[in-house]
Amino acid sequence: MNDPSTTTPDQLAELKRQRYILAICSVAAIGGFLFGFDSGVINGTVDGLQSAFGSDSVGTGFNVASMLLGCAIGAFFAGRLADRFGRKSLLIVSAVFFLVSAWGSGVATGSLEFVVYRVLGGMAVGAASVMTPAYISEVAPADRRGRLATIQQVAIISGLFIAFLSNYLLANLAGASTASLWLGFDAWRWMFWIEILPAAVFLVALLGIPESPRFLISRGRDDKAIRVLGLLMGEAEGRAKAEDIRASLAADHSPSLRDLVNSATGRVHGIVWVGIGLAVFQQLVGINVVFYYGAVLWQAVGFSEGDALLINVISGAVSIGACLIAIALIDRIGRKPLLWAGSVGMALTLCLVAYAFSTATMVDGRLSLAGDMGIVALLAANAYVLFFNLSWGPVMWVMLGEMFPNQVRGSGLAVAGLFQWLANFSITMTFPIMLGGIGLAGAYGVYAFFAACSVVFVMKWVKETRGRELEQMAYE
Repeated sequence: MNDPSTTTPDQLAELKRQRYILAICSVAAIGGFLFGFDSGVINGTVDGLQSAFGSDSVGTGFNVASMLLGCAIGAFFAGRLADRFGRKSLLIVSAVFFLVSAWGSGVATGSLEFVVYRVLGGMAVGAASVMTPAYISEVAPADRRGRLATIQQVAIISGLFIAFLSNYLLANLAGASTASLWLGFDAWRWMFWIEILPAAVFLVALLGIPESPRFLISRGRDDKAIRVLGLLMGEAEGRAKAEDIRASLAADHSPSLRDLVNSATGRVHGIVWVGIGLAVFQQLVGINVVFYYGAVLWQAVGFSEGDALLINVISGAVSIGACLIAIALIDRIGRKPLLWAGSVGMALTLCLVAYAFSTATMVDGRLSLAGDMGIVALLAANAYVLFFNLSWGPVMWVMLGEMFPNQVRGSGLAVAGLFQWLANFSITMTFPIMLGGIGLAGAYGVYAFFAACSVVFVMKWVKETRGRELEQMAYE
């Protein structure tokens, strides 16, 4: 530890800048926390939704997945709107949507009303999912951008963990998620209302962070951008960086979706396809089945509702630990090694989960895992969650935030985000159908197949971005 008495003014100034960058990145990452909470809270409310709205398996699947349609809309339009109004402005709008959705989802009296509020919340999640990594990548120095951008995934998993934990505690307090809790309202409604507090904190905190300097320069607000860059890297370096950004934008025009197409060949730029591939594969490995249907999954093989919710809490804790490891490694060994190692690990553990579930038998109308297979399934599933959050969970968002050239960052994020959430919706909607058709073993076999395919995708098409300045990112 440095002796404060020997610390030079320049070192103190640098330390102050580092703390400032960490603080504003952490505020932006609250959007990731709400992304995770809003995604995970539904896990403990499925029984309550079925009971309150009288929905069948298909209806329940749509109630759960409806948010994802809003996510696709929010992700697609947020990138374009942020190019026009700013990253910070879109994050503020998403905070307001989070507040309204959290309140409305808890007061809903029917499926249609519930779906409307969940779609609104989904729009907030979609916007935050692309704007948070974009904002962080645009204010973070290149040598620490990976670690700082990974804060978002820690926040996402922390949001999931807190959602799982609050669901578990509220269900225990009431006796069941469908039982009455405070003020005569069922526990599952309070599970949604808990989100109002962090959403309010997010909204207030956003008012204290600066707009992205790259956005400010793109809108001709150079003086303000230079002031922000001075806070981020010092006055001299800030002015030099402003010149670099200005030069990278000088030959370009106002960002447009047309920029995603190579005007010389008429084909979509290769970097766009890589972004789409990263976004889609992150979902095709089935991770959100664990996030959204974890309680249902474990109850299906004989665990009680309380035990199933506790397992979710354990999975959340494992996820946070994996993300912390990713933070330590991502700027040291790079993005690509983490991706392919995670893909291999997920493929193997998913195969083990599928095998464990293939041994299940029906006992009194419910699935049951014989002998030690329940423990095997539990350990393998948590190992799968660990591999995902060590790799594809944080790295995909880091890469989407940094891999696109300045001219197409908003549009590239919009398209990749759209595909990410559409894939998420597809996986979430088809899981209940597969559960009734090919069973848990078959469903996890499908996810294992896509995990294996992602190894090939990473090795052949994904390029390393570690240590490169955003102005150095290329189209191919």
